[in-house]
Amino acid sequence: MISFFRNVLSSKIGAGIALAVLVLITLAFVGGDLTGLRDSGGIASGNSVATVGKDEVEENELALAAKSALSRVQAQDPAMTMKVLIAQGGLEQVLDELIDRTATAFFGKKIGVVAGDRLIDSEIARIPAFQGVDGKFDQATFRQLLGQQGLSEKSLREDIAQGLIAQQLMLPAQFGTTMSSFAAKRYAALLDENRSGSVVALPSQAFFPANAPTDAELQAFYKSHTNTFIRPERRVIRYATFGEDAVKNIAAPTDAEIAKRYQADKALYAAQDNRKVSQLIVPTEAAAKAVAAEVAGGKSLEVAAKEKGLSVAKLEFFSKDQLSSQFSPAVADAVFAAPVGKLTAPQKSALGWHLIRVEEEQKKPERSLADAREEIVAKLAVEKKNTAFTDLLAKIEDEFGNGASLVEVAKSLGATVQTTAPITANGVVYGKPGETAPALLQSVLKTAFAMDQEKPQSAQVSQDGNPVPAERNFVLYDVTQITPSAPAPFKEIVEDVKTAWLLDKGGAAAKAAAMQIQAQVRKGKSLEQAVAATGKTLPPAEQVSMSRATLTAALRSGRQVPPPVSLMFHMAKGTVKVQAAGQNRGWFVVLLKDVVPGKVESAQLVEGTQRELGGQLGQAYTDALGKAIRKEVGVTKHEKAIKVVRDQLVGTAGAE
Repeated sequence: MISFFRNVLSSKIGAGIALAVLVLITLAFVGGDLTGLRDSGGIASGNSVATVGKDEVEENELALAAKSALSRVQAQDPAMTMKVLIAQGGLEQVLDELIDRTATAFFGKKIGVVAGDRLIDSEIARIPAFQGVDGKFDQATFRQLLGQQGLSEKSLREDIAQGLIAQQLMLPAQFGTTMSSFAAKRYAALLDENRSGSVVALPSQAFFPANAPTDAELQAFYKSHTNTFIRPERRVIRYATFGEDAVKNIAAPTDAEIAKRYQADKALYAAQDNRKVSQLIVPTEAAAKAVAAEVAGGKSLEVAAKEKGLSVAKLEFFSKDQLSSQFSPAVADAVFAAPVGKLTAPQKSALGWHLIRVEEEQKKPERSLADAREEIVAKLAVEKKNTAFTDLLAKIEDEFGNGASLVEVAKSLGATVQTTAPITANGVVYGKPGETAPALLQSVLKTAFAMDQEKPQSAQVSQDGNPVPAERNFVLYDVTQITPSAPAPFKEIVEDVKTAWLLDKGGAAAKAAAMQIQAQVRKGKSLEQAVAATGKTLPPAEQVSMSRATLTAALRSGRQVPPPVSLMFHMAKGTVKVQAAGQNRGWFVVLLKDVVPGKVESAQLVEGTQRELGGQLGQAYTDALGKAIRKEVGVTKHEKAIKVVRDQLVGTAGAE
């Protein structure tokens, strides 16, 4: 799991980017479950968990980042808890990411790399959560969302500034990186190499103790392996569904309302002249001119960008004024002067140098009130229905806030109340494999497993469990019973404990035997002789042969590849290694006998390998730059403060 967690947090453009905009990560959950993310669980601000240069990473910042990270991991594994995540090193990973982004921003400011207020403003305006129904930045929505999460505009702007500074430092480090043809050819030869060897399996069952465990041994094993026998938390959810049909008798739009809306949206019905474009932004004028020359020579903008490890962004229709305010007047002038399908000359903005291709023109004549009447009536009818439904939702929230029960509110809506069987956080009915919670509850399970008992809430859901409902369906739900996660009582699982004890002892003995075989082979004995020396009757050694191409195809298709076979592709010829089978099932001894390199006869294969490895080389450069920056600015971790955050997050603060 921690490997998945690290993948979730990993950066595509180098150290310091993954958590460069911490507040925006949290805001990504707007419209979903924010339980436990708004504050830092009672952790005071101002206390530092790390000093980075002259800046500080505070306790509450680390706590908020950890909770945000947990939410992202839970999107893949709903049963994941903060306690398990921290036990697997998650808190240290989050802290390192925070330190990296702080170090990058500190270093950037030190050498004069800044993010201006206008650039930060434009980034804020592009955040969907802050946009109104018209798709434009809405100040009221902006203030409301920040207030809901207890965040200040200053902290948001600081986080965005850190991200922009990191981009300015890291992007040039990977721009245009190329792997040498010699190295690319060596790597290309690996793509079709063939490896063969022998694999010996040592199942734990072959090494089970001869004597059955005593009750005292089982009790001691149970106590020392309590986490192995933990039963998941179970909850019983009560729910009732309703939709827009709960709103009745909505008045039709009047002529006055129609005329007023036409005047308010006059710009919408005015003549329009917009452009749809594709653009590539590079850090320097020289780089922009180089790409422009390649396009003029016959390459597409997309191919030229891909060869440098970059990508072309597709932008929707913009007016000239919008492009001017978003980027710069020079960019807007160039776009509206260029014909469709042609590339503009490089133009500069605060983000860098733009290369833009005009994809489409969109020109519309002015529309009169009579022309727009039918459209306006439809809009107003939808808005009136939405307003009435929103008022109903607000009324429901007020009733819940005033102490009304789910049953009482459901009755007023004419909705039927239903109750689930005890279910786990991943939506499975406890004790009944194959049975799951109703599909419409899947999207609210996360909140249901974080809320207090009999504290009803409402949420928009889909009847079929899809994340985006076809129409507005809502569910009222609360939790009527909570069975905490805890170890199963010893008396109820004696046989399970006995099986685990046998596997543990057998696995340890199998490992010792595997290590013995490895040592004997390294001293010159044959694999067969070393196996015979264990004195155990083991399965005969299997002869395995596979090409890397076959291995790659299997992995890409999602097929399971035996771990010993994968291990052969991480070994040197003539070496012997041991590997666990997992879950105490046994061990493997793997002997790699031969490696036959593939033949590289295609220049195109070498060129393709060069391009692919060039991107990875750029990533290596940015990683190295991030480490160098961290070393340059100086980092000091404060272990006592980190422990405070860890204890608060796992709920052991003050317990000794």
